[in-house]
Amino acid sequence: MEDHISRFIDFLEVERGMSPNTLEAYRRDIEKFMAFLKRIGKDISSAVREDITDFMLELKDSGMGASSIARNLAALKTFWKFLVAEQLSSENIAAAVETPKTWQTIPDVLNREEVECLLEAPRGRKWSVARDRAILEVMYATGLRVSEIKDLKKGWVNLESGYVKCMGKGGKERIVPLGKVAEKAVRTYLENTGPAAPVSGAEGYLFLSRAGKPISRQSLWKMIKKYALKAGITKCITPHTLRHSFATHLLEGGAELRGVQEMLGHADISTTQIYTHVNKDKLRGIHEKYHPRA
Repeated sequence: MEDHISRFIDFLEVERGMSPNTLEAYRRDIEKFMAFLKRIGKDISSAVREDITDFMLELKDSGMGASSIARNLAALKTFWKFLVAEQLSSENIAAAVETPKTWQTIPDVLNREEVECLLEAPRGRKWSVARDRAILEVMYATGLRVSEIKDLKKGWVNLESGYVKCMGKGGKERIVPLGKVAEKAVRTYLENTGPAAPVSGAEGYLFLSRAGKPISRQSLWKMIKKYALKAGITKCITPHTLRHSFATHLLEGGAELRGVQEMLGHADISTTQIYTHVNKDKLRGIHEKYHPRA
């Protein structure tokens, strides 16, 4: 089975153009399911659709989030489609399995005041502070994923025209407006040549570590946690929180769903629609607070 999984991962890399991070996630998800089958005394040849459903329920009971469960299911669906195409399985048992809609959770978002506090948290004249301020401003201005932020190249940022180009999932390119505040923050960062600034950048990457290498996911995570604490934000905040806040605030301001979908780089508009639930939740809160018979 390990050979089948390796061939499947090679297929995703060559035919689908998936990123290394996505490939590794798919491998982990499939191996997790194989371990589940082993625990219940089965293997790939004897697995049935109900086994996948039981596996998903086990993930839910373990506390896994809805989006992670959906990713596990997506990995299994794609894997079984590959097995059938390669004549390694006679039936795609994962095809008809659906993630129950009741598992869908509304993402945590910051309100506008909390975003302002977070963006104002990096203070000082150091090169690293200018970099951190620019990262936070770009994340909120564009809604880019963490992987897209760390892989951003200098040549992909057009400060004159006010947009940024990024490479999303599956190598799909998209253009997102940057906004004047984020433009100014990036200019300040690029013009900062303090003693802590790296002498040169790795292959033209925009956001660098002090060693001159592209900033890592771990560094971005720690940086956001640090400034959230400094800003007095008590919510559970992750690098994705600014992406969620970006989408929510756009829709609250009257932006069209299709436009937000394009800026987020969602292949399916149903993924973007989760943010309309956030709006409805907010409206419900207003109704309950102010309506005399709520």
